[in-house]
Amino acid sequence: MNRVKVLQAWLWCVSLWPCWLSHAVPLDCKDETGSLIQCTSISQEKLLDRVIQHAELIYRVSEESCTLFEDMFVPYPLYALRNQGGTMCHTKPFPIPGSKTEIQQISDKWLLHSVLMLVQSWMEPFVYLQTTLNRYDDAPDALLNKTKWVSDKLLSLEQGVVVLIRKMLDEGILTPSIFEHTLTPDDEPSPEIPESVLRDYNLLICFKKDAHKMETFLKLLKCRQSNKLSCLSY
Repeated sequence: MNRVKVLQAWLWCVSLWPCWLSHAVPLDCKDETGSLIQCTSISQEKLLDRVIQHAELIYRVSEESCTLFEDMFVPYPLYALRNQGGTMCHTKPFPIPGSKTEIQQISDKWLLHSVLMLVQSWMEPFVYLQTTLNRYDDAPDALLNKTKWVSDKLLSLEQGVVVLIRKMLDEGILTPSIFEHTLTPDDEPSPEIPESVLRDYNLLICFKKDAHKMETFLKLLKCRQSNKLSCLSY
């Protein structure tokens, strides 16, 4: 059953990739003089560097957002949820590698498409998160600003990855491996914390984990492109 769900998720994602690629607008970049140019006009190497910088910043802000949310709304005894986060993530059924062994075995093509899948799967949840955080009576402006910033940067990251796919892969045929995932039912809400707060907290935890995956996949791709002898640290 789990394998069937994973396969269904993969087929759904693959069926939408042509649409995603056709609707994404190339990211605006700056050249050495500070002039705006289309990312399609810069070299593949420079574009990959800029995409990695985007991913690094997104992951860093995701950590800061989790910390802010914890400090404001999560009782200290429930901080352990950050280590349990992932069992309820909406991206868990996706055929995306999780272990270091799996990550090392997949192709450059699947690395890029995994990043694209993750980026686009988080766009709508972050629109929701902005809406729900605005309803909190005491949500700090710093947290609201960070979620808005991440939402905007996800769009930029999507644009950069799409251009990379076109430059590096020429929109080649995707032939991924299917990875097994154990799906578990959602945990029951904790009585010590409102369900809506727990849901938003889990969302932030899940995004931080996926943001780290995006950064790791892109850095592994950069390592491979640099022809280094070993990229096993990723």
